[in-house]
Amino acid sequence: MAKEVIKIRDDEEYITLNVLLKITDLISTGGMAKIFLAENVVYVNEEAENRRGRKLYRGDVIRFKNREFIIE
Repeated sequence: MAKEVIKIRDDEEYITLNVLLKITDLISTGGMAKIFLAENVVYVNEEAENRRGRKLYRGDVIRFKNREFIIE
């Protein structure tokens, strides 16, 4: 499984899981995040996560089914 790199803008310290789901086209709107996370298991640094507001920092690894993302 290849890691997809998600780059945070230089002026940002983190992004939220909700934003990651939107920019990777797993959901189309922010409101869908709650439903998506209730129906799917998403792992952040090997721990199951269901909070759409979870802050993702550089170096975090997010895994969902056959996709993996690393925050840079």
